Amino acid sequence: MWNASDAINKRLRELEQHLQTENPILVSVVKSFRKLDKVGYAMGLVDRNDSYANQISWWPLITVLGTFSSGKSTFINHYLGYPLQDTGNQAVDDKFTVICFSPDAQSQTLPGIALDADPRFPFYQISSELDKVAPGEGGRIDTYLQLKTCNTAAVKGRILIDSPGFDADAQRQSILRSTDHIIDLSDLVLVFFDARHPEPGAMRETLQHLVSQTIHRADATKFLYILNQIDTAAREDNPEDVIASWQRALAQEGLTAGKFYSIYNQNAAVPIEDEEKRKRYESKRDHDLGLIHSRMENVTMERSYRIISLLEKNARDIEQFAVPKLREMLGQWRRKVLWLDLFSYSFILIVLIAISVAAGYWQGWKLSPELLKGGISPWLGVTLLVITGIALTYVHFMARKLAGNRVLKWVKRQTWTQQVKDMMISAFDKNTRPWRSIFSTEPTGWNSRNQGRLHDVLSESNEFIQTLNNRYTNPSGMESRRKKE
Repeated sequence: MWNASDAINKRLRELEQHLQTENPILVSVVKSFRKLDKVGYAMGLVDRNDSYANQISWWPLITVLGTFSSGKSTFINHYLGYPLQDTGNQAVDDKFTVICFSPDAQSQTLPGIALDADPRFPFYQISSELDKVAPGEGGRIDTYLQLKTCNTAAVKGRILIDSPGFDADAQRQSILRSTDHIIDLSDLVLVFFDARHPEPGAMRETLQHLVSQTIHRADATKFLYILNQIDTAAREDNPEDVIASWQRALAQEGLTAGKFYSIYNQNAAVPIEDEEKRKRYESKRDHDLGLIHSRMENVTMERSYRIISLLEKNARDIEQFAVPKLREMLGQWRRKVLWLDLFSYSFILIVLIAISVAAGYWQGWKLSPELLKGGISPWLGVTLLVITGIALTYVHFMARKLAGNRVLKWVKRQTWTQQVKDMMISAFDKNTRPWRSIFSTEPTGWNSRNQGRLHDVLSESNEFIQTLNNRYTNPSGMESRRKKE
């Protein structure tokens, strides 16, 4: 019976326990992922030491990016209502800081290994990924990451990530690669720029990485571009020009999505003596901060929908992509094996006939009378049959292997993601094991029981969406009417 490993079961149990207090709706979703895993294990689509539930962070992620001294840490401290992050005009944030809730009143700072070993966080097992890019870097995980806890409701049920500055740094390339990974997992990305540097052209490389490579993403709307410390522009006769300069710089990089905001921190602001101008700046700041905070509050809801969408997507991908493609791959493999068998067996038969003719065993189209008269020793006959059977079996399994390699080359030429390729290769290997007949038309594990499990998962995902809709929406307005009555 196919079951997840003890390690995976333990991780999922811990996840359920945490969700019980943070987001109870998702506890049932974990159970559906377990059901989906059983299908994946049976078909070879998922390793028994893994789970579909590990493909996404279960806590909403808000990532703060930008150059050093752009006010990222000050903004985070203001949002938390707690001076957790160091602030200053120098590059004080030299590593990724993952901030999460803790009931302890005292804040704790933990090393990167705490994140690398915990599947609840987005940096789970990232040390192995760093080793793939730069051998040995995985052992230096603590130079890239740290975990900070904070007893504040602002991060309860969500994770906040403060990134290193993007300016010159010995670890710049590794930081950029890690940033791309975090961007993919994040629900909301705040990109900070410093209004005190009115020449955005000098930061062309940073703009290119933070803007150009994000505008064509399907989830481009999760990026908020923030011009911070705009209060410093109040000294200018035309401060709007500063904002316009940054907007033009972003437009030159092709920005067509995402929102642009201008804010500043009241406690760190320069005095604005002109009363009318001060009110205008404060009004703009409060309006933009309100919009930003509103988006940050909504990530919990958005993450719940994304997790359920992933559950449904994985289930549909098995039925609509993996199964048809496996059938196609097995069909290719079967045809290639049969052709190789036909060619090999024909070749062996021709060689045997040629040897027997050269030995004088034939007279025309008939065996030599002398050979028939002398007969063949029973032991010799059995030996010949055994040798022939072994030879034919060896040839057949060599044909299976050669045909399988041909199909795997075809898989590697496809435009699928590497993750999908690895998944299909793993499933194909399971379908072509020695005891599997080449005439099996259905992929291993694709039976009525697992098909029923898959349909249950799809049905449950719809029910989860309806539960979330009932929680966050009220199309009928019935409750509102009852309250009025």
